[in-house]
Amino acid sequence: MSATMTSTRSQKSDPGTLALGLSRIGYETRLYFRSPDTLFFTFLFPFIMLGIFTTAFSTSGNIGTNPDGTGGVSVGAYYLPGMLAAGMLLSGVQNLAVDIAGEKSDGTLKRLGGTPLSPLSYFLGKIGQVFVTAILQAGLLLLVARFVLDIALPAEPEKWATFAWVFVFGVITSAFLGIALSAVPRSGKSATAVVTPVVLVLQFISGVYLQFTALPDWMQNVASIFPLKWMAQGMRSVFLPDSFAAAEQSGSWDLAWVAAALCIWLVVGLILSRVTFRWIRRDA
Repeated sequence: MSATMTSTRSQKSDPGTLALGLSRIGYETRLYFRSPDTLFFTFLFPFIMLGIFTTAFSTSGNIGTNPDGTGGVSVGAYYLPGMLAAGMLLSGVQNLAVDIAGEKSDGTLKRLGGTPLSPLSYFLGKIGQVFVTAILQAGLLLLVARFVLDIALPAEPEKWATFAWVFVFGVITSAFLGIALSAVPRSGKSATAVVTPVVLVLQFISGVYLQFTALPDWMQNVASIFPLKWMAQGMRSVFLPDSFAAAEQSGSWDLAWVAAALCIWLVVGLILSRVTFRWIRRDA
């Protein structure tokens, strides 16, 4: 009976999966902001790129002007949706893939595997950190766009509703894919070399830095397989005039396809992250 009571007390005193996951969000977020490399390459990178594009190409005039020279949007306004989408990808995929690979390499995951922390609690902490930092990044990027670069933001509530669901789906999807991708690098030292080219190529072929329909058809089709293209397209539907939808691959914003593609990739990322995640590499 004494053993039963002890077991019961132990079970009651063990923190739950959700509680452990939530408790790690603050810890993971603090670690994120203490890393200069992470801050530069994931948090500040969209700000830098938006400033470069706005400064470098502002003298060329508005993009998408009418034949009579009226209309269109500024260069900064045109690139803002892509930078928001890139920020989501960087916060989730690049940040987590490199971070988790490093933790696996330096023994952090091995030590965590010997604690009551479950993989689900660990995932919750990482995804929560991505959400916190991605929200801060997007909010600051919009403030910079509005008050520093004088970019007009949408006033319609439905536009912001679209922004909300694209953002939520995009961040969660990116986080799961980052966890899954962390299994690829052989060590923490090689993680950046493995992950960064993948993320960079996706940005160039997905309409972040280049007009999507200006790319060859085969490249557009390849980009359409991956979630960043749909995240960028969803963000363009929020921040660009409806007339710009004609420049999309199908001639419309295709928000139903945006939602479907992100849902599919979210499920794929969830499955891959759970199947591939190990506290210790099998070949270690």
